[in-house]
Amino acid sequence: MTVEKILAKLVSFPVLGGESNISILNWIKDYLETHGITVHLVPNEEGTKASLHCRIGPALDGGVILSGHMDVVPVEGQEWSTDPFVLTDKNDGKLYGRGSCDMKGFLACCLAVLPQMIKADLKKPIYFAFSYDEEVGCLAAPELAQAINTHYSETPKYAIIGEPSMMEPIVGQKGIYILETYVNGSAGHSSRIKQEVSAIHEAMRLILWLENRMDRLIANGRLDKRFHPPHSSIHIGLVKGGIAPNVIADKAHFYWDLRTIPMDDYFDIVNEFETHCRQRERELKRVFPGFSIKTKENHPPVPHLDTKADDDIVDLIKRISENSELNTVSYAAEAGQFANEGFQSAICGPGSIAQAHRANEFIAKEQLEKGMQMIDKLVRELSSEKFT
Repeated sequence: MTVEKILAKLVSFPVLGGESNISILNWIKDYLETHGITVHLVPNEEGTKASLHCRIGPALDGGVILSGHMDVVPVEGQEWSTDPFVLTDKNDGKLYGRGSCDMKGFLACCLAVLPQMIKADLKKPIYFAFSYDEEVGCLAAPELAQAINTHYSETPKYAIIGEPSMMEPIVGQKGIYILETYVNGSAGHSSRIKQEVSAIHEAMRLILWLENRMDRLIANGRLDKRFHPPHSSIHIGLVKGGIAPNVIADKAHFYWDLRTIPMDDYFDIVNEFETHCRQRERELKRVFPGFSIKTKENHPPVPHLDTKADDDIVDLIKRISENSELNTVSYAAEAGQFANEGFQSAICGPGSIAQAHRANEFIAKEQLEKGMQMIDKLVRELSSEKFT
Protein backbone atom coordinates (compact mmCIF):
# COMPACT_ATOMS: atom_id res chain seq x y z
CA MET A 1 0.00 0.00 0.00
CA THR A 2 1.18 3.53 -0.72
CA VAL A 3 1.54 6.01 2.12
CA GLU A 4 -1.52 7.90 0.87
CA LYS A 5 -3.67 4.76 0.82
CA ILE A 6 -2.55 3.85 4.31
CA LEU A 7 -3.25 7.39 5.53
CA ALA A 8 -6.72 7.30 3.96
CA LYS A 9 -7.48 4.11 5.86
CA LEU A 10 -6.20 5.50 9.16
CA VAL A 11 -8.18 8.74 8.75
CA SER A 12 -11.36 6.72 8.15
CA PHE A 13 -11.37 5.57 11.79
CA PRO A 14 -13.08 8.36 13.82
CA VAL A 15 -11.41 7.37 17.07
CA LEU A 16 -11.42 10.34 19.45
CA GLY A 17 -9.29 10.66 22.58
CA GLY A 18 -11.08 8.91 25.43
CA GLU A 19 -12.97 6.52 23.16
CA SER A 20 -12.30 2.87 22.36
CA ASN A 21 -9.57 2.54 19.72
CA ILE A 22 -10.08 -1.15 18.98
CA SER A 23 -11.16 -0.51 15.37
CA ILE A 24 -8.01 1.32 14.26
CA LEU A 25 -5.86 -0.85 16.53
CA ASN A 26 -7.07 -4.05 14.86
CA TRP A 27 -6.48 -2.67 11.37
CA ILE A 28 -2.88 -1.71 12.19
CA LYS A 29 -2.32 -5.01 13.99
CA ASP A 30 -3.60 -6.98 10.98
CA TYR A 31 -1.42 -4.92 8.62
CA LEU A 32 1.69 -5.66 10.71
CA GLU A 33 0.88 -9.34 11.11
CA THR A 34 0.30 -9.68 7.36
CA HIS A 35 3.95 -8.64 7.01
CA GLY A 36 5.02 -11.29 9.50
CA ILE A 37 5.51 -8.94 12.46
CA THR A 38 4.63 -10.13 15.97
CA VAL A 39 2.48 -7.49 17.70
CA HIS A 40 2.15 -7.01 21.45
CA LEU A 41 -0.74 -5.12 23.05
CA VAL A 42 -0.86 -3.01 26.21
CA PRO A 43 -4.59 -2.86 27.03
CA ASN A 44 -6.46 -0.78 29.56
CA GLU A 45 -8.17 -2.53 32.48
CA GLU A 46 -11.54 -2.72 30.71
CA GLY A 47 -10.06 -4.09 27.47
CA THR A 48 -11.73 -1.31 25.47
CA LYS A 49 -8.45 0.33 24.44
CA ALA A 50 -4.88 -0.75 23.84
CA SER A 51 -1.50 0.51 22.74
CA LEU A 52 0.68 -1.71 20.58
CA HIS A 53 4.37 -2.29 20.19
CA CYS A 54 6.47 -4.52 17.95
CA ARG A 55 10.04 -5.10 16.86
CA ILE A 56 11.46 -5.24 13.35
CA GLY A 57 14.99 -6.56 13.17
CA PRO A 58 17.38 -8.34 15.53
CA ALA A 59 16.98 -8.59 19.29
CA LEU A 60 20.00 -6.41 20.06
CA ASP A 61 20.55 -3.45 22.36
CA GLY A 62 20.61 0.04 20.87
CA GLY A 63 17.51 0.12 18.67
CA VAL A 64 15.17 2.99 17.81
CA ILE A 65 11.51 3.38 18.80
CA LEU A 66 9.18 5.16 16.37
CA SER A 67 6.21 6.38 18.37
CA GLY A 68 2.86 8.00 17.64
CA HIS A 69 -0.76 8.06 18.81
CA MET A 70 -3.86 6.63 17.16
CA ASP A 71 -6.50 9.00 18.58
CA VAL A 72 -7.62 12.41 17.30
CA VAL A 73 -9.51 15.44 18.64
CA PRO A 74 -13.23 16.07 17.97
CA VAL A 75 -14.61 17.85 14.90
CA GLU A 76 -17.93 18.90 16.46
CA GLY A 77 -18.56 22.63 16.10
CA GLN A 78 -15.89 23.09 13.43
CA GLU A 79 -16.73 24.17 9.89
CA TRP A 80 -15.22 21.56 7.60
CA SER A 81 -15.51 21.91 3.83
CA THR A 82 -15.04 18.12 3.39
CA ASP A 83 -15.91 15.00 5.38
CA PRO A 84 -13.25 15.07 8.13
CA PHE A 85 -12.99 11.28 8.19
CA VAL A 86 -12.51 10.88 4.45
CA LEU A 87 -9.01 11.75 3.28
CA THR A 88 -9.57 14.31 0.52
CA ASP A 89 -7.17 15.36 -2.24
CA LYS A 90 -8.10 18.79 -3.66
CA ASN A 91 -5.20 18.69 -6.12
CA ASP A 92 -3.47 21.49 -4.25
CA GLY A 93 -0.63 19.38 -2.88
CA LYS A 94 -2.44 18.75 0.41
CA LEU A 95 -4.40 15.89 1.91
CA TYR A 96 -7.31 16.94 4.13
CA GLY A 97 -8.80 15.00 7.03
CA ARG A 98 -8.90 14.81 10.81
CA GLY A 99 -5.61 13.40 12.02
CA SER A 100 -3.91 13.67 8.63
CA CYS A 101 -1.34 15.92 10.30
CA ASP A 102 -1.72 15.08 14.01
CA MET A 103 -0.51 12.43 13.75
CA LYS A 104 -1.70 9.70 11.46
CA GLY A 105 0.60 11.06 8.76
CA PHE A 106 3.59 9.81 10.74
CA LEU A 107 1.94 6.46 11.45
CA ALA A 108 1.28 6.08 7.72
CA CYS A 109 4.95 6.80 6.97
CA CYS A 110 6.05 4.13 9.44
CA LEU A 111 3.69 1.53 7.99
CA ALA A 112 4.53 2.42 4.39
CA VAL A 113 8.26 1.95 4.98
CA LEU A 114 7.73 -1.34 6.83
CA PRO A 115 8.44 -3.53 3.75
CA GLN A 116 11.86 -1.86 3.32
CA MET A 117 12.60 -2.39 7.02
CA ILE A 118 11.86 -6.10 6.68
CA LYS A 119 14.06 -6.48 3.60
CA ALA A 120 16.95 -4.49 5.08
CA ASP A 121 19.86 -6.11 6.86
CA LEU A 122 19.23 -4.26 10.10
CA LYS A 123 22.09 -4.37 12.58
CA LYS A 124 19.90 -2.70 15.23
CA PRO A 125 16.13 -3.09 15.60
CA ILE A 126 13.30 -0.64 14.93
CA TYR A 127 10.26 -0.67 17.21
CA PHE A 128 6.79 0.72 16.58
CA ALA A 129 5.02 2.11 19.66
CA PHE A 130 1.50 3.38 18.95
CA SER A 131 -0.58 4.70 21.85
CA TYR A 132 -4.17 5.66 22.67
CA ASP A 133 -5.62 8.65 24.59
CA GLU A 134 -2.77 11.02 23.82
CA GLU A 135 -5.23 13.79 23.00
CA VAL A 136 -6.80 13.68 26.46
CA GLY A 137 -3.60 13.91 28.48
CA CYS A 138 -0.92 11.53 27.11
CA LEU A 139 -2.48 8.88 29.33
CA ALA A 140 -1.23 5.64 27.78
CA ALA A 141 2.40 6.48 26.95
CA PRO A 142 3.95 5.80 30.40
CA GLU A 143 2.61 2.25 30.47
CA LEU A 144 3.56 1.71 26.80
CA ALA A 145 7.14 2.91 27.30
CA GLN A 146 7.45 0.77 30.42
CA ALA A 147 6.09 -2.27 28.56
CA ILE A 148 8.78 -1.90 25.89
CA ASN A 149 11.42 -1.68 28.60
CA THR A 150 10.26 -4.84 30.33
CA HIS A 151 8.99 -7.01 27.46
CA TYR A 152 12.13 -7.34 25.36
CA SER A 153 15.34 -9.04 26.43
CA GLU A 154 17.28 -6.22 24.74
CA THR A 155 17.04 -2.48 25.48
CA PRO A 156 16.24 0.19 22.88
CA LYS A 157 18.36 3.33 23.09
CA TYR A 158 16.38 5.98 21.22
CA ALA A 159 12.77 7.13 20.82
CA ILE A 160 11.55 9.37 18.01
CA ILE A 161 8.05 10.75 18.57
CA GLY A 162 6.63 11.77 15.20
CA GLU A 163 4.49 14.76 16.22
CA PRO A 164 4.15 17.29 13.39
CA SER A 165 7.25 19.50 13.45
CA MET A 166 7.79 20.18 9.73
CA MET A 167 10.63 17.65 10.05
CA GLU A 168 12.44 19.96 12.45
CA PRO A 169 14.17 18.16 15.36
CA ILE A 170 12.55 19.07 18.69
CA VAL A 171 14.70 18.42 21.76
CA GLY A 172 12.63 20.12 24.47
CA GLN A 173 9.01 20.36 25.57
CA LYS A 174 7.45 21.94 28.62
CA GLY A 175 5.93 19.88 31.39
CA ILE A 176 2.17 20.28 31.67
CA TYR A 177 -0.24 19.85 34.57
CA ILE A 178 -3.97 20.75 34.51
CA LEU A 179 -5.90 21.17 37.76
CA GLU A 180 -9.30 22.20 39.12
CA THR A 181 -9.76 24.30 42.27
CA TYR A 182 -13.09 24.37 44.15
CA VAL A 183 -13.97 27.04 46.72
CA ASN A 184 -16.78 26.59 49.24
CA GLY A 185 -18.04 29.80 50.86
CA SER A 186 -21.24 30.97 52.53
CA ALA A 187 -24.37 32.16 50.71
CA GLY A 188 -26.12 35.34 51.73
CA HIS A 189 -27.51 38.71 50.74
CA SER A 190 -24.98 40.78 48.82
CA SER A 191 -25.26 43.57 51.41
CA ARG A 192 -23.58 41.21 53.90
CA ILE A 193 -20.38 40.80 51.91
CA LYS A 194 -18.24 41.55 55.00
CA GLN A 195 -20.18 39.12 57.19
CA GLU A 196 -20.10 36.19 54.76
CA VAL A 197 -17.33 34.57 52.68
CA SER A 198 -17.85 34.89 48.94
CA ALA A 199 -16.51 31.88 47.05
CA ILE A 200 -16.12 34.06 43.97
CA HIS A 201 -14.09 36.72 45.76
CA GLU A 202 -11.82 34.07 47.25
CA ALA A 203 -11.46 32.28 43.92
CA MET A 204 -10.36 35.54 42.32
CA ARG A 205 -7.77 36.07 45.05
CA LEU A 206 -6.40 32.59 44.39
CA ILE A 207 -6.25 33.32 40.67
CA LEU A 208 -4.29 36.50 41.37
CA TRP A 209 -1.95 34.51 43.62
CA LEU A 210 -1.25 32.13 40.74
CA GLU A 211 -0.62 34.98 38.32
CA ASN A 212 1.72 36.65 40.82
CA ARG A 213 3.55 33.33 41.30
CA MET A 214 4.20 33.20 37.56
CA ASP A 215 5.47 36.79 37.63
CA ARG A 216 7.80 35.96 40.53
CA LEU A 217 9.32 33.12 38.53
CA ILE A 218 10.06 35.56 35.73
CA ALA A 219 11.41 38.22 38.09
CA ASN A 220 13.69 35.63 39.72
CA GLY A 221 15.27 34.85 36.38
CA ARG A 222 13.69 31.42 35.90
CA LEU A 223 14.06 31.63 32.14
CA ASP A 224 14.93 29.20 29.36
CA LYS A 225 15.26 31.11 26.11
CA ARG A 226 14.85 27.96 24.04
CA PHE A 227 11.12 28.17 24.72
CA HIS A 228 8.42 30.65 23.76
CA PRO A 229 7.47 32.09 26.16
CA PRO A 230 10.83 31.50 27.88
CA HIS A 231 9.29 30.93 31.33
CA SER A 232 6.87 28.61 33.07
CA SER A 233 3.31 29.77 32.50
CA ILE A 234 0.22 29.57 34.73
CA HIS A 235 -3.10 30.07 32.95
CA ILE A 236 -6.71 30.05 34.17
CA GLY A 237 -8.96 28.94 31.32
CA LEU A 238 -12.40 28.47 32.90
CA VAL A 239 -14.16 30.07 35.90
CA LYS A 240 -17.65 29.25 37.20
CA GLY A 241 -19.63 30.43 40.22
CA GLY A 242 -22.60 32.33 41.58
CA ILE A 243 -26.33 32.39 40.85
CA ALA A 244 -27.28 36.10 40.83
CA PRO A 245 -25.71 39.58 41.16
CA ASN A 246 -27.28 40.16 44.59
CA VAL A 247 -26.47 36.75 46.10
CA ILE A 248 -23.12 36.04 47.73
CA ALA A 249 -21.76 32.96 45.98
CA ASP A 250 -21.23 29.90 48.14
CA LYS A 251 -19.62 27.92 45.31
CA ALA A 252 -16.96 28.76 42.72
CA HIS A 253 -14.37 26.80 40.82
CA PHE A 254 -11.75 27.35 38.16
CA TYR A 255 -9.53 25.27 35.89
CA TRP A 256 -5.87 26.13 35.47
CA ASP A 257 -2.82 24.75 33.72
CA LEU A 258 0.88 24.84 34.45
CA ARG A 259 3.42 24.64 31.64
CA THR A 260 6.85 24.41 33.17
CA ILE A 261 10.29 24.81 31.65
CA PRO A 262 12.71 21.99 32.60
CA MET A 263 14.35 23.96 35.44
CA ASP A 264 10.99 24.33 37.24
CA ASP A 265 8.95 21.60 38.94
CA TYR A 266 5.16 21.81 38.65
CA PHE A 267 4.79 19.93 41.96
CA ASP A 268 6.77 22.65 43.75
CA ILE A 269 4.35 25.29 42.46
CA VAL A 270 1.29 23.20 43.34
CA ASN A 271 2.65 22.55 46.85
CA GLU A 272 3.20 26.29 47.39
CA PHE A 273 -0.34 26.94 46.22
CA GLU A 274 -1.68 24.30 48.62
CA THR A 275 0.24 25.89 51.52
CA HIS A 276 -1.31 29.25 50.66
CA CYS A 277 -4.79 27.68 50.46
CA ARG A 278 -4.44 26.11 53.91
CA GLN A 279 -3.48 29.50 55.32
CA ARG A 280 -6.56 31.12 53.72
CA GLU A 281 -8.74 28.36 55.15
CA ARG A 282 -7.45 28.99 58.67
CA GLU A 283 -8.13 32.72 58.35
CA LEU A 284 -11.62 32.49 56.84
CA LYS A 285 -12.94 29.63 58.97
CA ARG A 286 -13.14 32.28 61.72
CA VAL A 287 -15.84 33.95 59.61
CA PHE A 288 -17.44 30.80 58.17
CA PRO A 289 -16.42 27.42 59.66
CA GLY A 290 -17.43 25.59 56.47
CA PHE A 291 -15.01 27.50 54.24
CA SER A 292 -12.75 25.21 52.20
CA ILE A 293 -10.50 25.11 49.14
CA LYS A 294 -9.93 21.83 47.33
CA THR A 295 -7.71 21.27 44.28
CA LYS A 296 -7.69 18.08 42.21
CA GLU A 297 -6.08 16.84 39.02
CA ASN A 298 -7.91 17.37 35.76
CA HIS A 299 -5.53 14.84 34.23
CA PRO A 300 -2.13 13.46 35.26
CA PRO A 301 0.94 15.63 34.72
CA VAL A 302 2.94 15.24 31.51
CA PRO A 303 6.70 15.49 32.13
CA HIS A 304 8.99 17.85 30.25
CA LEU A 305 11.58 16.81 27.67
CA ASP A 306 15.10 18.16 28.04
CA THR A 307 17.35 16.31 25.61
CA LYS A 308 20.94 17.48 25.93
CA ALA A 309 22.88 18.82 22.95
CA ASP A 310 25.54 16.15 23.35
CA ASP A 311 23.09 13.22 23.55
CA ASP A 312 23.66 10.73 20.74
CA ILE A 313 20.09 11.08 19.49
CA VAL A 314 20.75 14.70 18.53
CA ASP A 315 23.32 13.71 15.91
CA LEU A 316 21.09 10.86 14.75
CA ILE A 317 18.00 13.02 14.31
CA LYS A 318 20.02 15.68 12.50
CA ARG A 319 21.36 13.10 10.06
CA ILE A 320 18.11 11.36 9.21
CA SER A 321 16.00 14.54 9.07
CA GLU A 322 18.72 16.44 7.17
CA ASN A 323 17.96 19.36 9.46
CA SER A 324 20.51 20.70 11.94
CA GLU A 325 18.26 23.38 13.47
CA LEU A 326 17.07 22.27 16.90
CA ASN A 327 13.93 23.67 18.51
CA THR A 328 11.59 23.31 21.49
CA VAL A 329 7.80 23.34 21.90
CA SER A 330 5.34 24.30 24.62
CA TYR A 331 2.62 21.79 23.76
CA ALA A 332 2.15 18.37 25.36
CA ALA A 333 3.64 15.27 23.75
CA GLU A 334 4.74 11.83 24.84
CA ALA A 335 8.48 12.44 24.39
CA GLY A 336 9.11 13.29 28.04
CA GLN A 337 7.40 10.07 29.11
CA PHE A 338 9.68 7.97 26.88
CA ALA A 339 12.68 9.93 28.17
CA ASN A 340 11.63 9.12 31.74
CA GLU A 341 11.90 5.42 30.84
CA GLY A 342 15.54 5.93 29.90
CA PHE A 343 15.24 6.32 26.13
CA GLN A 344 17.08 9.24 24.54
CA SER A 345 14.12 11.05 22.97
CA ALA A 346 13.31 13.68 20.37
CA ILE A 347 10.26 14.86 18.44
CA CYS A 348 10.39 14.96 14.65
CA GLY A 349 7.60 14.33 12.18
CA PRO A 350 5.84 15.49 9.03
CA GLY A 351 3.29 18.29 8.93
CA SER A 352 2.80 21.53 10.82
CA ILE A 353 1.41 21.78 14.35
CA ALA A 354 -0.38 24.92 13.11
CA GLN A 355 -2.78 22.60 11.26
CA ALA A 356 -3.55 20.42 14.27
CA HIS A 357 -6.93 20.52 16.06
CA ARG A 358 -8.55 22.86 13.52
CA ALA A 359 -11.13 22.57 10.75
CA ASN A 360 -9.82 21.43 7.37
CA GLU A 361 -6.71 19.92 8.93
CA PHE A 362 -4.25 18.83 6.25
CA ILE A 363 -0.80 17.46 5.62
CA ALA A 364 1.21 18.46 2.58
CA LYS A 365 2.15 15.59 0.28
CA GLU A 366 5.69 16.93 0.32
CA GLN A 367 5.78 16.51 4.10
CA LEU A 368 4.59 12.91 3.84
CA GLU A 369 7.40 12.23 1.39
CA LYS A 370 9.94 13.84 3.73
CA GLY A 371 8.62 11.73 6.60
CA MET A 372 9.16 8.57 4.59
CA GLN A 373 12.61 9.74 3.56
CA MET A 374 13.57 10.25 7.21
CA ILE A 375 12.48 6.74 8.14
CA ASP A 376 14.20 5.32 5.06
CA LYS A 377 17.43 7.06 6.13
CA LEU A 378 16.97 5.57 9.60
CA VAL A 379 16.74 2.10 8.04
CA ARG A 380 20.00 2.73 6.19
CA GLU A 381 21.64 4.01 9.39
CA LEU A 382 20.60 0.92 11.31
CA SER A 383 21.83 -1.31 8.50
CA SER A 384 25.33 0.12 8.82
CA GLU A 385 28.02 -1.74 10.72
CA LYS A 386 29.17 1.65 12.04
CA PHE A 387 25.90 2.53 13.79
CA THR A 388 26.15 2.83 17.57
